[in-house]
Amino acid sequence: MIKLIAIEPKPEAKVHLRFSDGSHGVYDFSHFLAANTEMTAPLKDPAFFRRCFIEAGALAWPNGFDLSARSLQRALAEAGRLERDPAAA
Repeated sequence: MIKLIAIEPKPEAKVHLRFSDGSHGVYDFSHFLAANTEMTAPLKDPAFFRRCFIEAGALAWPNGFDLSARSLQRALAEAGRLERDPAAA
């Protein structure tokens, strides 16, 4: 089971994600901000966005919005933005 092991918020609604299998990438959350739903609207505030954390291997925010590590990894792979550390291969 893939889990997030480290995260680092970046400018412009991005987060560098590191996964338990050694893969990593920078995920752009701008499409979530554009959706402007009840759960994603708070992420528009940069201070709130930076409050992301790992909960049970998933990416989460204090308002209850969360995304599984597997879905994030899959999206990065499909976008061609998932990298793998040579040592993890």
